[in-house]
Amino acid sequence: MKHIIIGGVAGGATAAARIRRADEKAEIILVEKGPHISYANCGLPYYIGGVIADKEKLFVQTPESFGRRFNIDVRINTEAISIDTKAKTVTLRRKDGSVIDEHYDRLLLSPGSSPVRPPFPGIDTEGIFTLRTVEDTFRIKDYLTQHCVKSAVVVGGGFIGLEMAENLVHAGSKVSIVEMAPQVMAPVDFGIASHVHRELLNQGVALHLNTAVERFEKDNGRIRVFFKSGESIVTDLVLLSIGVSPNTALAKSAGIELGARGIKVDKFLQTSAKDVYAVGDAIEFPHPEYGEPWLNYLAGPANRQGRIVADNMVFGNTTEYEGAIGTSIAKVFDVVVASTGLPAKRLKQLGIKYQSSTTISMSHAGYYPGAFFITTKITFNPEDGTLYGAQCVGHEGVDKRIDQLAIIIKHKGTIYDLISLEQAYAPPFSSAKDPIAIAGYTAANIISGKMPVIYWREIDSLDRSKVQIIDTRTPAEFELGTISGAVNIPVDDIRERLNEIDKNKPVVVFCAVGLRGYIAARILMANGYDVRNLSGGYKTYQLATQDLTCNTETECNNNSSCSCEGTSNKSCNAPQATLSVDACGLQCPGPIMKLKQAIDKMQPGETIEVKATDPGFPSDAKAWCKSTGNAFLSETCQNGCHTIIIKKQQTAASPQTTCAPAEKNKTLICFSDNLDRAIATFILANGAAATGGKVSIFFTFWGLNVIKKKHGPVVKKTFTEKMFARMLPKSSDGLSLSKMNMIGMGSKMIRGIMKKKNIDSLESLIQQAMANGVEFIACQMTMDMMGIKKEELLDGVTVGGVASYMQKAEESRVNLFI
Repeated sequence: MKHIIIGGVAGGATAAARIRRADEKAEIILVEKGPHISYANCGLPYYIGGVIADKEKLFVQTPESFGRRFNIDVRINTEAISIDTKAKTVTLRRKDGSVIDEHYDRLLLSPGSSPVRPPFPGIDTEGIFTLRTVEDTFRIKDYLTQHCVKSAVVVGGGFIGLEMAENLVHAGSKVSIVEMAPQVMAPVDFGIASHVHRELLNQGVALHLNTAVERFEKDNGRIRVFFKSGESIVTDLVLLSIGVSPNTALAKSAGIELGARGIKVDKFLQTSAKDVYAVGDAIEFPHPEYGEPWLNYLAGPANRQGRIVADNMVFGNTTEYEGAIGTSIAKVFDVVVASTGLPAKRLKQLGIKYQSSTTISMSHAGYYPGAFFITTKITFNPEDGTLYGAQCVGHEGVDKRIDQLAIIIKHKGTIYDLISLEQAYAPPFSSAKDPIAIAGYTAANIISGKMPVIYWREIDSLDRSKVQIIDTRTPAEFELGTISGAVNIPVDDIRERLNEIDKNKPVVVFCAVGLRGYIAARILMANGYDVRNLSGGYKTYQLATQDLTCNTETECNNNSSCSCEGTSNKSCNAPQATLSVDACGLQCPGPIMKLKQAIDKMQPGETIEVKATDPGFPSDAKAWCKSTGNAFLSETCQNGCHTIIIKKQQTAASPQTTCAPAEKNKTLICFSDNLDRAIATFILANGAAATGGKVSIFFTFWGLNVIKKKHGPVVKKTFTEKMFARMLPKSSDGLSLSKMNMIGMGSKMIRGIMKKKNIDSLESLIQQAMANGVEFIACQMTMDMMGIKKEELLDGVTVGGVASYMQKAEESRVNLFI
């Protein structure tokens, strides 16, 4: 029996070795277009970042060692250019250009996939790369060695893009990620991706979400990346990680049936052509949960397919492939995120009825050192509890939880299987109630009606006049931040304060992670209230609604390999602390409370170092220092442990203390969407920024139209909001003059005159203001009234209310209303 295998990575190499173990007498030819086989594709980013120092470790086998061990004719640098399925021949082209035909009894296609390279103008500019093969890796590594790469742009926020972002930071570059979607890591829901957003921002990576690339240009030896929004950034290196497409051209030319995107195969992994099989990135196969074919670009399933197809090629079609549910995991700096099955957004697209729960638990017993939070989100059938999907994010123990969840999903299990699952327990490894069991308990409570839930996406749209929002956390937690309109009634006080809660209005309760909210909900339900508990608590809400404004401050790493000047690590000069406090394993407000207790015993001028594994602790500590008047000195993070240093000040300021206005601070209110007034606003703002001091612009009512994106995303709106949207300008391009507009002719004339006289356009003035650090604040109330969503506004705009404006006004010497 003669077997020819086209493709020598993952599925192809696995099949070749398996065929040999099954049939010692078979003739096996392994054809690979490139110079390498069986290499560690998933390890390529880590070689670029220096985590893997020896490139030889990337190669599982060399062509010579593989051929000798398994008695296989390995032909590298050889391309299969055509297949005759009737004659059972494959035409091969060697490196020297010569062509040969080979006959086969069984043929396996494992051609893999290729990175997507859109036809952007300038895409062939030097310094723009994709990463898929070993050759790509060496090209990028050589470029980093031969050039001083101070900055890099990664286009695409998928697995490879994120891993490359991390490793480019390790290599000493300031990294920006540009992603067309509103989040990175598409396989997970936004709430889970928010953990990755926070980690990237904390590591100094700039995020440009909802941003599409338009073109590239050379700019004084560097690369300028232009966005469709009109903005641009300059960088030294660009990595395209937009996605991959299956290599199906060879199969198509041979008349082999294709599906919607990939090669169509049956349950034995056989194609429409007799004795021709296919595996890996190039095939599409029905999803086990919803039955429609899909593409799955993961190494685990490809290797499993290789093993199955080898048996079918040797013994006939005896082993069926059950399909893959997309179990995946990635490390992004100190955060690990994993997914399996169907997330909520995919279920919504498929029209499948579902519910979800988000739980936050410790990776192991909290009292044992080194415990970290794991956030687990599961989706399930609201009637019978069938588990549809799961996502986990944390620092430790994410891998074993997602693997257990994947097994249950793949075997059509339910949330009740999570409860009955028996896990090994000892304090260093887990808790008596494992995070998976907690997820199961919570889901069971939701299905039974014991805990009706509300999700973070629903909170901001609640009518505060018709719903009561109760924060069941402690007063100390409440002071650090809460949901707009919430009233603080700690869970332990709720029975004594029932008279403060109106039975005629629905109630939403929440705490930090959901447990105290559940207890409060049970108390209120027992007393006849209509209650819902916020799934995942305030931590989930706060993270999902965090400000993703790009951080433009220059940061680098101690392990920087670039000798360029002008970068410094924010922890390099961290001050020495007088006192050290270990708050690792504590949930909020535990770390803050320990910090307060320790500071109360300290003398002014002394410093304290606090270590905590709560990822929200640094932002909480900054807010606490701002409200108490203590000095936040530094923040570092290593292996998921956050270390902050604070100095006790002589006199702590009261949270109500009003600062004297800064000499050069200016505040402007942009009320109008007239073109001339908008131009005046930004001329004044840029002039004020040039004189020093902080400049803030508060956009309200019609002024909000000035800061809309030119190509805004599609967002869900009510009928009234849609009517408003039709009547309002789409962006600054549609603004009219306050006088002499003449059905739009006036505004066109003004823009033409400005261009002729080399006066910056309004859009250019807006970009300059952002670059000059002018703060844009959009009025939440008028946004709600006019149906304008934050996603429609320019990236970098913050949303605030009257209090935000008043704070800026009090801190300013000049206030202008335009």
